[in-house]
Amino acid sequence: MKKTLLVALLASMVLFACGGDKKPSEEDFQKSLEEELYDEVEEGIQQLSGEELNALIQIIPSPIEISFLLRELGTTYDKSILNDPDNVSNYNTNFKKALNLGVYGTDLGYTNIFEQQQEALYYLNSIKDCADGLNIGQFFDFATIRRLATNSSNLDSLLLITTRNFNDINDYLQNRKRDNLSALLLFGGWLEALHILNQVLVKNPDSEELKERIGEQKIISNQIVLILGHYGKNNPNISDLHKEFEELDNQFRKVNIVKTQGEPTFEEVNGVLRIIDNSSTTVEVSKETLDNINRLTKKIRANIIS
Repeated sequence: MKKTLLVALLASMVLFACGGDKKPSEEDFQKSLEEELYDEVEEGIQQLSGEELNALIQIIPSPIEISFLLRELGTTYDKSILNDPDNVSNYNTNFKKALNLGVYGTDLGYTNIFEQQQEALYYLNSIKDCADGLNIGQFFDFATIRRLATNSSNLDSLLLITTRNFNDINDYLQNRKRDNLSALLLFGGWLEALHILNQVLVKNPDSEELKERIGEQKIISNQIVLILGHYGKNNPNISDLHKEFEELDNQFRKVNIVKTQGEPTFEEVNGVLRIIDNSSTTVEVSKETLDNINRLTKKIRANIIS
């Protein structure tokens, strides 16, 4: 299993991202959220703290990481598994716009890795519509993003500019007590990435790499349910989404993630002594559980993109 996750966020949602040096363990991340999940605001309503939202971001696998994995496995680009850019005209509420901003962000990452420049432009236009509808379009330099996103050799520059944009957007929404939208952006992007992995696994049922990558999403699923449960107290749309994610999380709870500790070793690289972590992680998940995760992911996604 890879121990480094790229964190991907494109301009206003989860998209491309900055790199994390080490993926938090399931136990460490659970403990950090349970100790201090929310900050109080003046009206007495709790909101997700910026630190905890960032902690969640750090363990969400990026669409670009997932797309790289799919390309390395020799899979081909499949437009049919993505959300149609034209569906953007159907999203008339902030709830739908925020979720699908995340969805379209993941789809843009997928099209970019597979060098589908024309498709990338379509997704950028849909992203712009969602962002403008949420009054956060001012954080996007779409001319620059369009130029970078249609040339895979500019990936590093794209990561830098889009990560900075997301941080600005998150601060903006936090300050206006609209932090629930930040969470919805993340969750929409994560669900779309999970959907893509599921659909590719259907076509490649013997891929242990895909099974492992899907199973390890248990860590994120647990936290999403916790956060949606909080925001759903005052929002019926989020409450309904919370119930759907609970059903999905019940399947993820059947996944067993086993960490085997290994003695660290030392290695000298260019005169610098580095500690090598030799621990390993194994993901145990049955075919029945994978099938149920796929079924429920499709169900939730259908409601989001409709």
